Amino acid sequence: MNKEPFEDGNYFHVFNRGNNKENIFKEEINYQYFITLIKKYLLEICDIYAYCLLPNHFHLLLKVKDFNLLPDIYKIGKKKIHQPFSNLFNSYSKSINTKYNRTGSLFQEHLHRNKIQSENYIKELILYIHLNPEKHLIHNDFSKYNHSSYKAYLSLERSLLKRDEILPYFDSIENFIHCHQNKKVKLDILKEINEIDY
Repeated sequence: MNKEPFEDGNYFHVFNRGNNKENIFKEEINYQYFITLIKKYLLEICDIYAYCLLPNHFHLLLKVKDFNLLPDIYKIGKKKIHQPFSNLFNSYSKSINTKYNRTGSLFQEHLHRNKIQSENYIKELILYIHLNPEKHLIHNDFSKYNHSSYKAYLSLERSLLKRDEILPYFDSIENFIHCHQNKKVKLDILKEINEIDY
């Protein structure tokens, strides 16, 4: 299957799930380690805008840095932009296999990625990513889920996220919260409709 190549200066929705829908995060320490590996492998080539880590899958919204901001090794073609992604997932898989005495592939065969080409889609994707814990019935309140970037947007603490580039899409932090709550209400209504027994 052909996948869109990672290109400098472009936004991507990156996601994948466990092989055979197996959990890729088995305990709290796994989530923390995955974030550590994102910092180690991806921040040199990407800016991160949103994430959500769920027991058996994950979502990232990121932007590959502009060519002139990439490390020289990528500019001269000695290293491909997809390599840090491979390093991240290989490193994480090896760690999980070792820790839990398992073998074989942890993730589905191909890393999924969609190039994002509109500002409106970026905004909608932020909402989609943050609401995932409720959508998949992992948590009954997305705003309290510990493994997404939602709380970081409301915090004044330092973060790996490029919050200052995303919040203008929502005009204010208050509207950021409102848009999430409004989208949640719409999802709740759809859930109720789907549960009606005709």
